[in-house]
Amino acid sequence: MDNKSIKKLEADLWESADLLRAGSKLTSNQYCMPVLGLLFLRYAYSRFKMVEEEILKNRPMRNGRKMPVEARDFVAKSALYLPEMAQYSWLVNLPENVASLVLTNVAGQTMGSLGEIVNNAMELVEQQSEQLTGVLPKSYTDFSDDLLGELLRIFNNNGLDEVGGDVIGRIYEYFLNKFAKNIASDDGVFFTPKSLVKMIVNILEPAGGVLLDPACGSGGMFVQTGDFVNEAGLQANSRMTFYGQEKVAYNAQLCLMNMAVHGLTGVIESGDQANSFYYDAHNLEGCCNYVMANPPFNVDKVKAESVANAGRLPFGMPKENKSKEIGNANYLWISYFYAYLNETGRAGFVMASSATDSQGGDKDIREKLVKTGHVDVMVSVGNNFFYTKSLPCSLWFFDKGKADELKNKVLFIDARNYYTVVDRTLNEWSEWQLKNINAIVWLYRGETDKYKALLEEYKTVLKEMIIEAGEEPLNAVMDNVFIDGFEIANTHLKKLREGAKKVAESCDKKEKKQLQALWDEKILSVEEIVEVVKEARWLYSKFGESEYKDILGLCKIADIETIESKGWSLTPGVYVGVAPAEDDGVDFAERMVEIHKELLDLQAESNKLMDVISRNMKEMGYELGKI
Repeated sequence: MDNKSIKKLEADLWESADLLRAGSKLTSNQYCMPVLGLLFLRYAYSRFKMVEEEILKNRPMRNGRKMPVEARDFVAKSALYLPEMAQYSWLVNLPENVASLVLTNVAGQTMGSLGEIVNNAMELVEQQSEQLTGVLPKSYTDFSDDLLGELLRIFNNNGLDEVGGDVIGRIYEYFLNKFAKNIASDDGVFFTPKSLVKMIVNILEPAGGVLLDPACGSGGMFVQTGDFVNEAGLQANSRMTFYGQEKVAYNAQLCLMNMAVHGLTGVIESGDQANSFYYDAHNLEGCCNYVMANPPFNVDKVKAESVANAGRLPFGMPKENKSKEIGNANYLWISYFYAYLNETGRAGFVMASSATDSQGGDKDIREKLVKTGHVDVMVSVGNNFFYTKSLPCSLWFFDKGKADELKNKVLFIDARNYYTVVDRTLNEWSEWQLKNINAIVWLYRGETDKYKALLEEYKTVLKEMIIEAGEEPLNAVMDNVFIDGFEIANTHLKKLREGAKKVAESCDKKEKKQLQALWDEKILSVEEIVEVVKEARWLYSKFGESEYKDILGLCKIADIETIESKGWSLTPGVYVGVAPAEDDGVDFAERMVEIHKELLDLQAESNKLMDVISRNMKEMGYELGKI
């Protein structure tokens, strides 16, 4: 299944599931966990069938028949064994009147509704996995049998059987993303936007060892790390050991399901004993190869005495107030992340922008931190990267195993003006923007081979996209992708849009819809090419074939002496300066003509509506102005 098909499947499944919720009396909070539980069950079944097929290939025969599969066969393949009553195909094919089957659950009680049967299926799955014990949702009796049956049918989609391509894992994350936007009461705390997580993972480049996320939410750091390691041709479960702490048990459940759907195992502690301010739940101080986190920002009223007793404060305690509390816990988190690292460990985390130059006791801790030489990269992130907060943030990176020539240096990147607009309230980094920012880090580290490989990737991908688009004029893009490729592609896109407009104006209504769909598809494929060429030009115009240089308004390598002269600030903007305004590729005069025409069209439409309203009022015996 290609990327476009998966995106369509994601959107279709979400639309269907969300329509069902809208027609029920359930809130997003009540709906979230059970729906994700069904996605998990669907994943478990797809993997079960795939592994069962592998086992049966070499199964010994007895009395002319293959011996049945057993639970222990699946354990050897790192897969869940599913008893019949936990298999998705069995559940989805149950008759409407399930009470007539007189089925009993694991406790021996008779089940009279589909909700009870699905609850029982979750119990049966938990019996097969110690990691999932007590984790899976069992609130399906809150659903009517009709609603639950329809949900089961929605996820009984053949497209979800491509487990090898991790289709269900992607859809699970897509649903998490959607629920994060909808569940306002939870403030989206269980979900870190994917582009931020990917940036952290890409810059840390995990390859093996212990990974801790002490504020793990729904487990995005683990999942992206797993993807990164697997894509490098390694096995994440054998190379990485995942540990998490999450105070909110609900979020920890989401995390464990998320990991299971992605084929990962880990140890996640939840509840009061997993409050990272007061407990090192896994006793990992000084033991981690990697620490990744998106902790809650600006937490107050943290008990100073309990913090002191918990340790993990290599730079001392942040200042406490008169109430013997830490008024802002940002530097507690920063201290913990550093303390967890082993002698060559790397950390990457999201933090409130204010922490990069906060004063008082924070500044003292920051000075000590910078003097270690282990602050590696600092990235400023613009507004609207979170679903429920519009404030900017920053990404911090530590590296205790820095090359000697970098020990005295920090790379500052100001990416506040570099992003893709998703909608009015949300921004993100596209896949190519993630690669481009990562490329700056490679050049800072002297890894020019990775940078050059990215340039080749641009060429390869664009060639494939142009062939697939079948637009012959775009072949000229490949003559010089990084110099004039963008102008060539953008000019062709304008011509396509003009062509589509002329066709729409000249054809009759019967043909219009069909022709419009064909032109829209053409335009979309060229728009995607334009975006990729635009990012290729952006990167090459700054660093050429592979030479790092400080770019005004974007990046700067500063030494510790320079950072000291700036009052130990770690704010990228302090160092990189302000970039000159860039040409965004939009023809101002052309755009103004378009806007003027749009206004005239709207005005004409408004006049027509007023005429209609006036006639209707007259027919009712009223006249405007005489009421």
